[in-house]
Amino acid sequence: MTIPSKRPPAARVTIACPDRFTVATVFFLFFLRFEPQIDYLCPSKSNAMDQTDLQPLYDNYHRKIAKIDLRFKRYLYRQINWKTRIISIRGPRGVGKTTMLLQHILENYEDIDQTLYVSLDDLWFATHNLMDLVDWADRHGISRLYLDEVHRYDEWSLILKNIYDNYPDMSIVYTGSSLLIMDNAVADMSRRQTPYTLYGLSFREYLELEGILHVEPISLEDLLCSHVKKAMDIVGRIRVAPLFETYLSHGYYPFYRESVEDFPSRLRETVTVVIDTDLPAVENVTFETLQKVKKLLMIISEHVPFEPNMSELWKQLSTDNESGLKMLYALDKAQILALLTAKAKNYKSITKPDKIYLGNPNLMHVLCPKVDKGNERETFFISQLRVLHDIRYPRQGDFLIDGKHLLEIGGKGKSFKQIADLTDSYLAVDETEVGHGSRIPLWLFGFLY
Repeated sequence: MTIPSKRPPAARVTIACPDRFTVATVFFLFFLRFEPQIDYLCPSKSNAMDQTDLQPLYDNYHRKIAKIDLRFKRYLYRQINWKTRIISIRGPRGVGKTTMLLQHILENYEDIDQTLYVSLDDLWFATHNLMDLVDWADRHGISRLYLDEVHRYDEWSLILKNIYDNYPDMSIVYTGSSLLIMDNAVADMSRRQTPYTLYGLSFREYLELEGILHVEPISLEDLLCSHVKKAMDIVGRIRVAPLFETYLSHGYYPFYRESVEDFPSRLRETVTVVIDTDLPAVENVTFETLQKVKKLLMIISEHVPFEPNMSELWKQLSTDNESGLKMLYALDKAQILALLTAKAKNYKSITKPDKIYLGNPNLMHVLCPKVDKGNERETFFISQLRVLHDIRYPRQGDFLIDGKHLLEIGGKGKSFKQIADLTDSYLAVDETEVGHGSRIPLWLFGFLY
C-alpha cells in the first residue's frame, strides 16, 4: 500500500467540450478538481492496512517507552485534565513533551498496546496516511492516540477536526511546537480541545530531577507573604548558591542530563532546528526570512536586555516594521525570546516591545558573547514568572506582575530607591539565602512551578 501523506496535485483532465455545458458536466468538473483533497482527509477507499504495515511504528513506540522513568514528572503533568477528548500540549523543543505522553501511557495502561504513540515526523508517514491509521485504530478497539510533533504533518488541524467529528469514541493527545497558535490554524480547533503549554524546568524541578530536594511549588502570594519561612526551610536542607549557579548555566532543558559537556552545542542545534524546521512548518516564510531571523537573534543576543530602536534594527536586517515584528513575535512564541510590553501581548495585533530578553538563562550562556550578571538575574526572573503569571513593563521598577505586584531585581546591595514609597513593591535580590521584609531571595522565585 502506498498512500501519500501530502496532498497530491489536483488532477488535470482534457475533455472535448461541446458548444454548451450541462449543469451535470460543470458539477463533474468541479468535483474532479477537489476530489484529491477530499480523499486526503478521509481513509483510503482501498484501506488494507494490517499489523505488518504498523510494525515500524510499534517498534519505535516500544523502543521509546522502554526508556521512560516515572520517578520524576514535569509540573504540567498534574495540571492536565487527561479525560478531555482532545488535548494539545505546546512547548519548545527539548522540554519534555514526548516524555510526558509516554509517562501517561506507562502509568495508565497495563497493556501499552491498548493505545498507540506515534511521532508525525516519522518517515513512515511519507508513504502512509494518518487517517488510515486512525481508521485502523478505531476498528481495532484503540480509543486513544498520542500524536507527537503534529506541526510536521500537512493539514494537521483539518485532520484532527475530522477525527473529532467522525470518530466520537476516539480521543487524541497531541504535542506541537510552541509556535502553533490554534486560532490561526486552518481548522478552528479552539472549541474542541483543551490547550496547555509546557515551559522548561524551574529551579525547583531541577533540584527534584537531580534527586537533591523534593518540595511542592509555592504560590506567588504565599511566597510574597511567607518567603522568610520558606527560604529558611530550604536552606536548612541544601546549599542553594552553587546549585543555583549550575541551574542558570544548564538546568532549564532536561536534556542536559545526557551530557553536560555537549549541552551548549545541543542547545545551539535546538535553536537552529526551531528556526529552520519548526518555523517553516507553521508559518509561510522564505529562506531569506529564516536567515534574517537568525541574524535578528544574534543581534539581540549581543545586546540583551535589548531596548529596541526599531528603525535602526530593521535597517540592519533590511526589512520593514511589519515583517520585523513578526520575526520578533515568532521567536517569543518559540520561547527563544521573551518580549516585555507595557500592555498585554496580542499575537493578532503585534506592537513594538518595550524590552527584549532571551527566553531563559541557559540561552544566554550559549548565545551571548559575555553573560552580564544583572541581565542574567532579570532573565531568570522573567523565565520563572511568565509560566503562571502576567508580566508587564512598568513605569517604575523592572516588572509588574498580575497588574499589582511591582518587582525590582538586583544584587544583595540593591536598595529600594527606584521603587520607594510604592505600594505592593518588592526587591528580588541575588546572593542572598534568606530575605526579610520586602527583600526576597531571587532564587526562591524558581519554586513557583
